[in-house]
Amino acid sequence: MDDVETTVAVPSIQIANDVIAAIAGLAATEVDGVVGMTGGLAGGLSEMLGKRDPTKGVKLDVKDNLVGFDLYLVVQFGKKIPEVASRVQEQVKIQVENMTGLHVTHVNIHVQGVSFATSSQLPQNLE
Repeated sequence: MDDVETTVAVPSIQIANDVIAAIAGLAATEVDGVVGMTGGLAGGLSEMLGKRDPTKGVKLDVKDNLVGFDLYLVVQFGKKIPEVASRVQEQVKIQVENMTGLHVTHVNIHVQGVSFATSSQLPQNLE
């Protein structure tokens, strides 16, 4: 008898970097104490034109099955920055790993500002 070799094609799943960044950005902004994400001048111009970008303030590096993040946040005045940053790191890691199956190697937090506005004074896109 001849041994017959069977090859089974395994389908691949590709997730766009913008999708991964959006998951991370949304997970970060859901943490109490995070007012919003900063995206620089281009992001500010887009917001003034009414375009909201969930990837704003998120930089990522994907290699194979690994992903690392740099997140640029604005924190609410009165909140303990180390605690907020730690909760953001935890939530981003949990959400990205659960939704994508990728392994999160690091989540670096860069606090770019502090907001003195109360929640009722915040623009709709920063709540």
